This record gives sequence, structure tokens and C-alpha cells, in this order.
Amino acid sequence: MAERGSKPTLILASASPRRLQLLQQVNIQPDHLMPADIDETPHRKELPKDLVRRLARTKADVCARMAKREQKDDHAYILAADTVVARGRLSLPKAETINQASDCLRQLSGRSHRVYTAVCLITPGGKVVNKLVETRIRMKRLSSVENEAYLASGEWRGKAGGYAIQGLAGAFVIKLIGSYSSVVGLPLYETVNMLSGEGYPVHFGWLGYD
Repeated sequence: MAERGSKPTLILASASPRRLQLLQQVNIQPDHLMPADIDETPHRKELPKDLVRRLARTKADVCARMAKREQKDDHAYILAADTVVARGRLSLPKAETINQASDCLRQLSGRSHRVYTAVCLITPGGKVVNKLVETRIRMKRLSSVENEAYLASGEWRGKAGGYAIQGLAGAFVIKLIGSYSSVVGLPLYETVNMLSGEGYPVHFGWLGYD
């Protein structure tokens, strides 16, 4: 059982409110939020699985360097993640314009696709642990009214594949095989087990400690 005051530092390398909320759902509260601003452009012929693994690892590495530079904690756990929506070998973008979002919805409407989330953990001892989670989703064929209404909502902005399953687009999902929390942005089962397996006291908050 963890003793009061013994919880090590956890740094989340993300500005995503969804990833923070997912950690808070299981009563894990990062000590610092330190988003890593990196270039997320896929390399030529880079497969979605390889892209998402690379981005998660790069975020973790950048965050670790930032934490050292800012002297946050030399013995911190660094947790990073990235999510990519894929149609076959094609990685769909995080939609920033309505045209990008419209193109994503066109490619996903009435079809199956895969969502990959990679999680990278750097331990206080410098060990790097990676996990890739794959989820398969089938989306209904969107009517012109549904398509136009969703685009008008603006919910797609900044979302991988141009949609957010935890929001309005949840009504479009016919079938999901895999991890719902992974599609939102952080696979809770895998993340909690990674942290626990590397010595982070994931149940600290469950025991009533601050």
C-alpha cells in the first residue's frame, strides 16, 4: 500500500482535455501538463501504425527534455499518447478546416475504419515502454443533412479523422470492436497497466490520498 506523500511525479505530455479527463476518470491526476509541440506530418509511405508510434515516442522524448530543462523533477514518469484514424494505409488528418473535415467524413461514411492510439511511458529510470491499441469502427452512411449538420457544429475541429466519438458523432457509430477510451484518446486498460507495471501507484487516489 502506498504511503501518504510517497506518490512520484507524473507528467502528461499533452494539452488534450480528453486525455486528462480519462486519467481523472480512474482517479489519476498528473502533477504537470506539458504538451509537446511537434510536427505531426506523416513521412512518405509511413503506415498509420508506424506514424502513431513515432508521434507518441517523439512527444514523450520532447517532454522529458523540457522537464529536465525546467527542472520539474528528475524522477518523473512521462506519459504521452497519440491517436490516428486510418482508412487502409492512409492516415486521416486532425481536421483543422471544414474542407478537411468534409473529406474525412466522406471517406468514413458507410465504411469501416481503424483507430490507432499509441501510448509511450518513460520511467524515472529512463526505461521506455510502448503500447499500440487498435480499434475497428463501422460508421453509418451519412445523409446530406447529417453531414452538413455535423460540419456546422464545429465539433470536428482538431479531431483525428474529423470526428469525436464522445460527442455528436457517437450517433454515427454502428459497431466498435476494441477500446472506446482509446478512440477518445487514451486506452485506460492498457495505460493503467503500463503505469502499474512500472511502479507508479495507480491506486494512490483510490485509497483517499491527495
